[in-house]
Amino acid sequence: MRNSTANTMSEEKTNTAPEALPARDVEAAPSPANVPANDDEALSAKDEAIAMVGEQVHDVDPAVVARAVRKIDLFLIPVMIFGYGIVYYDKAILGAAALFGMTGDLSLTVTDTSTTPPTVDTTRLSWATSLFYFGMFAGLYPMSFALQRFDLGRVLGGVVVVWGGVCMVTAAVTSYRGLFAQRFFLGFVESIVPTGFMTIISGYYTQKEQSLRQSWWFSSTGLFTILGGALNYGFAQIEGGGLKSWQYIYLLAGSVTVLFGLVCFAFPNSPVTAWFLTSEERFAAVERLRAGQTGVRCTKIKKEQIWESIRDPKTYLIFIMMASAYTMNGAVSGFGPLIVNTFGWSVLHSIVWQFPLGFICFVVILVTGYLGSRVPNIRLIMLVLTCLPVMAGCALIWKSEWTYRAAAPVVGYSITGFFGGTVSLIITVGMSNVAGHTKKSFMAATIFAAYCVGNIIGPLMVRSQTKEQHYPELWLGLIICYVICILASATLYVLLTVANRKKAAAAPADEAEQAKLAFQDLTDMENPYFRYVL
Repeated sequence: MRNSTANTMSEEKTNTAPEALPARDVEAAPSPANVPANDDEALSAKDEAIAMVGEQVHDVDPAVVARAVRKIDLFLIPVMIFGYGIVYYDKAILGAAALFGMTGDLSLTVTDTSTTPPTVDTTRLSWATSLFYFGMFAGLYPMSFALQRFDLGRVLGGVVVVWGGVCMVTAAVTSYRGLFAQRFFLGFVESIVPTGFMTIISGYYTQKEQSLRQSWWFSSTGLFTILGGALNYGFAQIEGGGLKSWQYIYLLAGSVTVLFGLVCFAFPNSPVTAWFLTSEERFAAVERLRAGQTGVRCTKIKKEQIWESIRDPKTYLIFIMMASAYTMNGAVSGFGPLIVNTFGWSVLHSIVWQFPLGFICFVVILVTGYLGSRVPNIRLIMLVLTCLPVMAGCALIWKSEWTYRAAAPVVGYSITGFFGGTVSLIITVGMSNVAGHTKKSFMAATIFAAYCVGNIIGPLMVRSQTKEQHYPELWLGLIICYVICILASATLYVLLTVANRKKAAAAPADEAEQAKLAFQDLTDMENPYFRYVL
């Protein structure tokens, strides 16, 4: 903890120097030491920031830094909030579409009339939900490394446009088999957005700032639960036209996604090439990241960093935490409206009851993100605390009476929205505690690979045959998952604390050496001056 604080103080010292480097010197920044100017291969192995700011600390005007950060916020954050909101809405509308007749139109449920009373098997609907995440799992690592290796804007924009087309095709699906195929390919192309956003944030902001910025774009999970619910409520009123309500939903989501994809072509690769900043602001935006030792961007994919990621226990702990926490979303996004409907509420009321859950999710994500950027070493503590209301909500739903228009299970369902804060903090802790661009790409993909696992497991815990017993496997399973998340978080806290102490003992303070190593594209384990944040 002490060394993390010291690192932050060093960062502030760098960013509050009295004078900025003149603009003419920005364009003629020093070449990296010990690397010949024509040695492109050696230079490509380092962070691209080093060609701009070199290996020595430069004074930058705090006013210029503040202006650059403000411009970065205004460009990146609104686009990311909208973009991830579409990702979440696109996944979650399956639950609403099921209420609007998709289950019958595509034979997603099977009724067994040989029993008294007849029983309904929702296994096909569960697989329709889960196959999306199998597709996302398949796309995560190739998409993450494609964003690192090639032009970010072109790759992101092109894939998002394809995603919009695949989404619109849902309206033409006529069988559950066709929906299965569509859901898999939809997940594959959507995988580019969350991993891309995580690595973009880690390359533009300091460790201290990342908590709030990661929470801003991820908060659209809750925001679009509300906005999407309002849209779905409106679509439920459509009775005319040649299409069903659920088909209109997918056509709207797909067309909006295509427009978002066109905007994505404007994304710069990093602050080094940010077209919306002046040359002086670009220099300041890069130089201020030196103290954090996390780097900006390196296009060379390094096998040794992938191997280190595989051997790093942090990778597995973050994976366990994310997979455990996101089982909640897997159940809610695919079955939330259907579950609320079983409490005795109508289809429209079931959609409206998504609003409190979305609001709690939205607020908790922003509050924890804000506190994580303001209070040192509080992120893992908050992560554990946000698990507790989720567990309480699951227990309340399970054990309360499911009478006609029951209030208690709806209250329990709403407070499970705290899971948004849990997951947002896992993203922040995972991305702010790795360095080296290949390792950051690997971690981003791993976090959302775990996200896919959680979303696959969640729907499969919903067994329609146990509806009368209040789905005991679901709620007990979710409680166990959150206990696992708490235990993994506590283990990670101890691991990072011990690692910081060892680094402090092994690396005496040397500001010149620290400045030199900042943009060498070293990993957190290779760089003795990197400090983990808790």
